Amino acid sequence: MKTFHCQYCGHPIFFENVGCLKCGSALAFLPDRMAMSAIEPAGERQGDRELVRPRLRGRRPSEARYRLCLNHDLYQACNFAVPANDPNPLCVSCRQTRVLPDLSVADNQAKWYRIEVAKRRLFYTLAKLGLASPTPADGERDGPVFEFLADQPGRPVLTGHANGVITLNVAEADDAERVRRRIELREPYRTLLGHLRHESGHFYWDRLIEAGGRIDSFRELFGDEREDYGEALKRHYASGGGPPDWQARFVSAYATAHPWEDWAETWAHYLHMVDLLESAASYNTWLAVPGNEEEVEEVVNPFETGTPDFDSLVEQWIPVTLLVNSLNRSLGQDDAYPFALSAGALAKLRYVHDTIAACGAG
Repeated sequence: MKTFHCQYCGHPIFFENVGCLKCGSALAFLPDRMAMSAIEPAGERQGDRELVRPRLRGRRPSEARYRLCLNHDLYQACNFAVPANDPNPLCVSCRQTRVLPDLSVADNQAKWYRIEVAKRRLFYTLAKLGLASPTPADGERDGPVFEFLADQPGRPVLTGHANGVITLNVAEADDAERVRRRIELREPYRTLLGHLRHESGHFYWDRLIEAGGRIDSFRELFGDEREDYGEALKRHYASGGGPPDWQARFVSAYATAHPWEDWAETWAHYLHMVDLLESAASYNTWLAVPGNEEEVEEVVNPFETGTPDFDSLVEQWIPVTLLVNSLNRSLGQDDAYPFALSAGALAKLRYVHDTIAACGAG
């Protein structure tokens, strides 16, 4: 994701910030502008809610009016604003969440907050790709519906997707528990944002592949999704995590389990790609092109160049991931992106890229 700047004082700010450390301005993300903004009271009310407006320096006061998301007012759990003419008290991201864990239970509110932070990042990327509307009409929601649940005695919660609803076990927001599960399942990478990106892939498979009439081309590359899903997962875990040569055709070992999982893993990696490239571009990163170190080029923001050429994205993606992994190792951390993409995996990533582009997104 890009870095933002406080438009009142110019200080760098991040997507999660609620206040500028330099000028003290309150901050909010304005979905209709897809931008972070300094805000100030507008001196007006809408019912029992105070309205705010963008805070500008040296210019006439903004006429735009917003409310802060209700989850900000109730729980300090959101930094998105809602346009004053939107009837929904929740922002475009929070209104996607249909079920919350019991917030009276210790730690559940903190876990829910961490999940919503990750979900807002997912929403940003989907909106940038044209896959979710930042301004749905009449207070409606666009994109997946989410349910965040905690295990109950005899009723464990399984993270997954079904019929447009993404369920996430809030235990995934506990760092120690998530690491335990990653090690137990022999996974090199497991994050909240990665979970949400993966599960959103299942949602968009329904929307872009099945409903989009792309079943034949999908099966040609990923395989026949009519294979029994439950049996496929049992076989995958019984085998210890996929065939030994999985890297030749898949982005991850888990992608070998079933064509649906192959698509979802590939989809998640594509979202990793465009998000990280936007981050690198926002820092004006310049890189040597692999194989031709004398040629140096600027990393291009994939969201600000129309529909970027896939080969150009990959050409920059590889050195960016090497840079990020090197920085992590310098700090004694594991690789942030512990994957090596083969020609077979890149072909599937290209399919995701082309599918999004064909839908008028990107």
